[in-house]
Amino acid sequence: MLAAPHRTIRAADERERFAIDLFDDLWLRYRRRVSFVQTYEQVVQQASASFVNDHIAFRAFACQQPSAGIHSIARIFQALGYVPAACYSFPDKLLFSTHFQHPNPRFPKIFISELKIWELPAEARTIVLRSLKGHRKPLEDGLLAELSGVGNAPKTRRSALLKTLLRFFAELPWERPSKADVLRLDKFSQFGAWVLVHGYDVNHFTASVNSHGAFALDDIDKTVQALRRAGVPMKTEVEGEPGSKLRQSATEAVVIPVQVREKGKKITMPWTYAYFEIAERGEISDPETGRKGRFEGFLGGQATHLFEMTKRAAQKT
Repeated sequence: MLAAPHRTIRAADERERFAIDLFDDLWLRYRRRVSFVQTYEQVVQQASASFVNDHIAFRAFACQQPSAGIHSIARIFQALGYVPAACYSFPDKLLFSTHFQHPNPRFPKIFISELKIWELPAEARTIVLRSLKGHRKPLEDGLLAELSGVGNAPKTRRSALLKTLLRFFAELPWERPSKADVLRLDKFSQFGAWVLVHGYDVNHFTASVNSHGAFALDDIDKTVQALRRAGVPMKTEVEGEPGSKLRQSATEAVVIPVQVREKGKKITMPWTYAYFEIAERGEISDPETGRKGRFEGFLGGQATHLFEMTKRAAQKT
């Protein structure tokens, strides 16, 4: 079922089933807000292809007081069985990222990036810290323990835990920022301004071209062209050369109204939200065994360019 793409994953136990429910609920919220996704689904259906999610991306601020960063999000997924797989540094953007994988290879990878606020200019750092002062309390250790053993919890408790996690991602973890702060921070870091207005919400989901299973969409170039023909605005170029271990592209980011404060009142302003990514993975050889397998990591240069998809320049309003 395209509207619930993770349902095709065969869960080994109830904890895996809980994770699948979480992914599909996050997907449904994202899908409602990113109209390009629904066009992608139509293209896939017309080609009799399949949709498998390659990875989900999140963003955060890295801060000491209060403690925030990749771990704020990652611990949820680690409690559900994920483990760190690789780290990536983006010095020019003041970003650091980690991707996580699940023992079940059908599960999507989790890619989390953080902005190192101590490397921001003083003015920008002050803006971020002003919002972070009101950061909600972190998830309790007891809740993470419950997630780790969620397979043994009664259905009513699993349902309550799922709702708690959905609120964690959907609700801004600090007070609404001022419009002036958002616009000013955007001049220093568009990534930072994005986190300021969206918090820990999903940044993007990703279609696996390798899993399409249909000739019409069996490589990233065909998929990108099919989406363009369907009217979806796409990134100008595909990242990665044909035959390389990773090729990626994305739709433009949709623009949605976000709530901010101005002169003591709540107002809305348009801001980029999320894009939909397309990924095609090639084979690599294990340097120790010589065995070939699919490349499951990420490439810094490509990720750098994809971070730019949420720049305000992509807005149409």
